[in-house]
Amino acid sequence: MMRELADNVLDIAQNSVAAGASLLKLTITVDEAADLITLIFSDNGCGMTPEFAQKVTDPFTTTRKTRKVGLGLPFLKMTAQTTGGDFSLESQVGVGTTVKASFGLKNIDRPPMGDLAGTLQTLVILNTHMDFLITYRGPKDEFVFDTRQIKPMVEPLELNHPDIAAWISDYIKEGMNECGTVE
Repeated sequence: MMRELADNVLDIAQNSVAAGASLLKLTITVDEAADLITLIFSDNGCGMTPEFAQKVTDPFTTTRKTRKVGLGLPFLKMTAQTTGGDFSLESQVGVGTTVKASFGLKNIDRPPMGDLAGTLQTLVILNTHMDFLITYRGPKDEFVFDTRQIKPMVEPLELNHPDIAAWISDYIKEGMNECGTVE
């Protein structure tokens, strides 16, 4: 089991990178009224066949050549269900994949959020070849971070330039904090 939800975000987002996605849409919603945290990952990567999508949450199903076990999606599903949440996966070859996981917000088995802002900054600066549309809906407000809007503003610099990377980190942290965060 992942120690923090931010670890899950990094792991599942890396699946989108490996799938050759040019765009990852990540929506994180903290809904206190429904007692849920929901993560939705939607990419335009290579997608999966229906047969593979049905068995991808089996820990012994993986596309990796270096090991015979893939634990990211199985752990995400198990954690979601253990906390009273839910898990779903939809995929289409040549179109992309959507993974949705919800977690009981106040459930004792829910891992802490962790350094979500730091994780998101890491994803962005290590994968400048792709775009990210990150929406964080907190208890107070909504924050949207879209690299398609930011890249033209910082040209000719890349998002992984130290000054830009530091700004991204501060911007994401500030935006999420204004929306209200959870541990």
